[in-house]
Amino acid sequence: MTDIEDVDVLILGAGINGAGVFRDLCEQGLTCVISDKADFGSGTSAAPSRLIHGGIKYLETGEFRLVAQSTLERNLLLKNAPHCVSRLPTVIPIFSWFKGIPAALRTLFGSTTAPRSRGAVLMKIGLALYDFYGSRHRMMPRHSLWSKARALATIPALTPRIVAAGLYYDAKISHPERLVLELIEDGLRASPSSRALNYTRIGGTDGQAVVLVDEDGNEQPIRPRLVINAAGPWIDRVNEDLGVTSRLIGGTKGSHILLDHPDLIETLGGRMIYFEADDGRICLVFDYLGKALVGSTDIRDDDPDQVTCSDAEIDYLLQSLNGLLPGLSFDRSQIVYTYAGIRPLPASDSTAPGLISRDHSAPVIEPEGERPWPIVSLVGGKWTTFRGFAEEVTDMVLVRLQQTRRISTQSLAIGGGRGFPRENERVKWLDMACSRTGVDQARADTLLSRYGTTALAILEAEGNTPTMLADAPDYSFDELAWITGHEQVAHLDDLVLRRTALAITGRLSGRDLDAMADRMAAQKDWNPERLAVELRATKARLAARHGFSFA
Repeated sequence: MTDIEDVDVLILGAGINGAGVFRDLCEQGLTCVISDKADFGSGTSAAPSRLIHGGIKYLETGEFRLVAQSTLERNLLLKNAPHCVSRLPTVIPIFSWFKGIPAALRTLFGSTTAPRSRGAVLMKIGLALYDFYGSRHRMMPRHSLWSKARALATIPALTPRIVAAGLYYDAKISHPERLVLELIEDGLRASPSSRALNYTRIGGTDGQAVVLVDEDGNEQPIRPRLVINAAGPWIDRVNEDLGVTSRLIGGTKGSHILLDHPDLIETLGGRMIYFEADDGRICLVFDYLGKALVGSTDIRDDDPDQVTCSDAEIDYLLQSLNGLLPGLSFDRSQIVYTYAGIRPLPASDSTAPGLISRDHSAPVIEPEGERPWPIVSLVGGKWTTFRGFAEEVTDMVLVRLQQTRRISTQSLAIGGGRGFPRENERVKWLDMACSRTGVDQARADTLLSRYGTTALAILEAEGNTPTMLADAPDYSFDELAWITGHEQVAHLDDLVLRRTALAITGRLSGRDLDAMADRMAAQKDWNPERLAVELRATKARLAARHGFSFA
């Protein structure tokens, strides 16, 4: 065992909330260690609906503060992470004029039964409120209400059962797992003495230090002044590892499927349809990197290590689509990828999982006995509000450590969003990149969209004669080698599941995976046995957790 490492804050869990707090604390000059038992952003943070949204449905439950914060954070992310967050026009089909008002009022005043059949009058009120709450740092046009004729003319495949439709604006994120990594990298840049550790588990504690153990069995005792438990659905288990008992989490499972369906993509026309399924559950479908992303379910579950999209959930999502868009056909043969995650919601006895609050809290377990450090658990929260949540937690930590805030993250660009060209400056940036690297403009444009301004370093490493993948020819082996060498890639599935979108878009072929593995083995000096293990593990995970099959 090595010498004890003294740090200001130890963060356990490197999902979006842990990464957000890590960056904020590092920006304040603190020394932090962030650690995850798997890869960065590989748990719940890899399983969202890939929306950056204000949470229009939370108006029903009277969570107006959450909607206000969410719409603000959505607008800020559009500014601070323009390389991966973009505006998403959203259509809500409406099936009645007046239904839902009594049920909505009951929900607003605490009913535990989910409302049904939200009519046009109710939707008009909700959309107007949504515009109002989204006015701070406004980035979106205001809503409009479509007639039935206009809705069916715009989206002919829609069910004729509608009476109208609403159009409003939210946002989507192209690479959520990469944004988690970028937050961590920004933290390390701000505080070079800080560290980020993936594939590192908790080996125990003697009350003074927490022992972290890597995959090779190397132990590193960390003595913090404060511990932040950002383990999401694993929060109660991590607290147990730290010697305390808690019951903070009562998670629900959300599952999604991705379809290879060109007719659906054409029908959507760049819009999301946010619709009510027959059971009142809100579902969605939109174009995600050329595939149709459909979600999501909301089922009580508490096993984040084994969570998968079940056959029943797949049937539910396909049935919901068939009811919404009878002009198109949907079946299992169109599915290229499935995923599921456990939402780390607060423990609740609510009868309707969809009504459990998505708001966040940070309860503190104060020092006790031989343990001199408090444990702050990050409970709940939405992907969209991670920065605001991180700011609240950081301010609390700074008070406890008798430090003062040096910088606000409100207007702080993230990762490849730094220096990202505005729309009228994009051609100028591309000309600069092409002049410096010798690549053609189309290639520079592809990587700028994928990585933001980080693309310049990748283009320089790639050169003007890159070797492209056989079945995903917009990715190059040189690009993947740069990622492997610069982004703490430990395993093959890190590369295909999180650092790139190769798997989730169904574009990963067996021969490309084999070639990627061979090149990664040479770069990381793996022996043939390790290479075989990596390939088997990646293929098994893709099949078991994501319903992925190679063509």
